[in-house]
Amino acid sequence: MSTVKGKSKAVSSHSPGEPAAPPPSGPDRFYNRELSWLQFNRRVLEEARNENHPILERLRFLSISASNLDEFYMVRAAGVYGQIAAGVTTTTQDGLTPSEQLAAINAFAAALVADKQAIWRSIRSELEVSGIKIVEPEELTSGEVVWLENLFLTHIFPILTPIAVDPAHPFPFILNKGLTLAVQLQRQADGKTMSGLIPIPGQLERFIRLRTETSSTEKQIRFIQLEQMICSWGSRSRRRAPSVCCATAISSFRKKPRISSAPTKRS
Repeated sequence: MSTVKGKSKAVSSHSPGEPAAPPPSGPDRFYNRELSWLQFNRRVLEEARNENHPILERLRFLSISASNLDEFYMVRAAGVYGQIAAGVTTTTQDGLTPSEQLAAINAFAAALVADKQAIWRSIRSELEVSGIKIVEPEELTSGEVVWLENLFLTHIFPILTPIAVDPAHPFPFILNKGLTLAVQLQRQADGKTMSGLIPIPGQLERFIRLRTETSSTEKQIRFIQLEQMICSWGSRSRRRAPSVCCATAISSFRKKPRISSAPTKRS
């Protein structure tokens, strides 16, 4: 038996000699088109789990799956949201109303994202074994700290624009498929804190490759995530700006990966 939003769908399975179950009828004959698309994206994600593929190819499949899910919510799920906002209660051929579809979509997508994060953690560990490491700020060497601070103050900090979030103003516009950090800002004049957003310009690379120190004997390629760098060095730039980033960032609205098109894309 397979279940979608509390509805059971019979699967034909019987022992030899027993009469076959009758074929389903009515709405049970159909599977929801939106959930079918998510099932397709799960198959793409499973390719990222397949250890028969090279590690970077698995990472590529993971990126494609994330990009596909972004597009799904922008187009397909947005259409379901629109039906709910318009008060549509008509059921689809599989017998689900728009509200029931959205609940099933969100439940499926939540499990998909959880699996995606688990696969990413696994791939990240395997990348480190292969000589590619994504470091945390506390893992930086003293030489890397000096180099990153100079990079941040000269190339990144000048183009960041914190936007205050408060009840007196409309919520700021967030760019689609961009990267935005949710932060706490502190005013130097009186120490007052406020919530804010920092949109990350699209011309900045998400992963920053660290310079190899000449004295290092490790043959390891090291990267740091842009948002980790901004949160770490934003709080150190008190002398440069009236507002400072002083809290852990939350990444949202992922930027579409810069990869070539692949046959795993489905419209």
